[in-house]
Amino acid sequence: MHKSLFARAFAIALVVLLPVTLFAEGGRTPLRVENGIVTSASRLASEVGVDILQQGGNAVDAAVATAFALAVTWPTAGNIGGGGFMVYHGADGHATTFDFREKAPLASTERMYVGDDGQSNNMQHRGFMSVGVPGTVAGLVLAHEKQGNLPWATLVEPAIRLARDGIPITYALYDGFSRNQANWDRYPSSAAVFRKPDGSHYQLGDTWMQPDLARTLERIRDEGHDGFYRGENARMLASFMQANGGLITEEDLARYEAVEREPVRGSYRGYDVISMPPPSSGGVGIIQMLNILEGFDLAEMGHNSAQYLHVLTEAMRRSYASRAEFLGDPDFNPDMPVDRLISKDYADSLRASIDMDRASVSDESRFSQVYVSEDTTHFSVVDAEGNMVSLTYTLEQSYGSRIVAEGGGYLLNNEMGDFNPVPGVTNRDGQIGTPPNLLAPEKRMLSSMSPTIVAQGGRPVLAIGSPGGRTIINTTLQVILNMIDHDMNVAQAVEAGRIHHQWLPDVTSMEELMFSPDTIRLYEAKGHTVRVRGSQGSAMGVYHDWDTGIVHGSADSRQGDSAAVGY
Repeated sequence: MHKSLFARAFAIALVVLLPVTLFAEGGRTPLRVENGIVTSASRLASEVGVDILQQGGNAVDAAVATAFALAVTWPTAGNIGGGGFMVYHGADGHATTFDFREKAPLASTERMYVGDDGQSNNMQHRGFMSVGVPGTVAGLVLAHEKQGNLPWATLVEPAIRLARDGIPITYALYDGFSRNQANWDRYPSSAAVFRKPDGSHYQLGDTWMQPDLARTLERIRDEGHDGFYRGENARMLASFMQANGGLITEEDLARYEAVEREPVRGSYRGYDVISMPPPSSGGVGIIQMLNILEGFDLAEMGHNSAQYLHVLTEAMRRSYASRAEFLGDPDFNPDMPVDRLISKDYADSLRASIDMDRASVSDESRFSQVYVSEDTTHFSVVDAEGNMVSLTYTLEQSYGSRIVAEGGGYLLNNEMGDFNPVPGVTNRDGQIGTPPNLLAPEKRMLSSMSPTIVAQGGRPVLAIGSPGGRTIINTTLQVILNMIDHDMNVAQAVEAGRIHHQWLPDVTSMEELMFSPDTIRLYEAKGHTVRVRGSQGSAMGVYHDWDTGIVHGSADSRQGDSAAVGY
């Protein structure tokens, strides 16, 4: 074992780093600097975060500024009209989380998405009925109040400038805009933002300006929480929803509050794992799987060998069954057995049920996992003091509901689709109707977002997370295993091939061209069914080597505009 399980021996001598901003856009070599790093899905947003660090801001300040910038530069998932989670771990050992998950409007009912045939009418995924009460602005405000350093206005201003002055149309933006042309036709308020003033399409290299979004951000800059949840924006949003059959009212917005929650905590091979509690299912799932896997010599098995993939799959299978059965909004499910689910004893019993030579059979009568969109976004931050933030937020599907709030310039989520839509109906087709995540007014929907920080000796060493719907949990798990068990640097850990299994359907997804035919053949011989997919997730990680003082960052090359930026 190395002195630090995360540390990598450098093959070259370290050079004196210049006090300038540096960046790296994907690849298996991390960005290495002396001070701070922001790694996100957008280089422009990462640059905003690092500029805040250079002004004396801490990790939370940089995270707030990056989140607002992403609402401008990464509209597929960056947002002020959605929600998410933040995990914070200070160099002093203090750790906390901020829950700004969306809520169901007050007018919601448990069976509002059940059609006359007793099946889901799918309105939880499309149109104005799919929009939950946004939480992002409230969450960023709360995190800044609790842990921020710089003035609030300083953190919002860079996003205002980007929206007002415009940003270049990258290929990722061009592709997203092009694929959604039918949606822009459906919603005039969206067409006004995602097409040129003359109605034509944006082309590569064009400058994209968002004046309505700039004005909304100015209100948030000047009025903080009330700039979004009360006053002009609240009136405009509520009126827009009412005019189009949506449920959100001014009262819904005025009542929304983000929540600071105690993290879920686990341990793995001498490291502490600090993650998001429910309504995230990610922290519980990651800790439960790590507990199961701790009983195996994963390093001896070899990275992504057939035997290694087998035990990973069996851990995933058991964790996702627990997820469906037990987890939901803690404010509506006070008796969730979280402590039992993340206990070492419970993991021992689950591990004992694993046959090393044969795949388990997922019981079709239990809990299927309905498809969840993979278009979320994650970013990680480390500052010069060693404080870390891991933040994941989303609009749900790519571009959320595809509906831009008229006059506000921001996209609205379609997060209501994360509730179980048909009470009591769970089947192999992917429908799930278990009680903890049934719809109720002001309830937060269950999420797979898994912002996580790994610490050692009370100091944070790794901040990691990913987009990817229900694959998020497994992506984050595999990056952690890659570093601790397989001694990879953070970039190698992020770029390595990934698998996903979620109980039902009883199929393992494997990234294309990432696994050898022999490995797949040996894995299938144990009874597993393989489905080849494209990329899985887009992990953004930062690592602090406390022995050398060097911080490392990696932006997943699976995300086209991503970059790790530092100084």
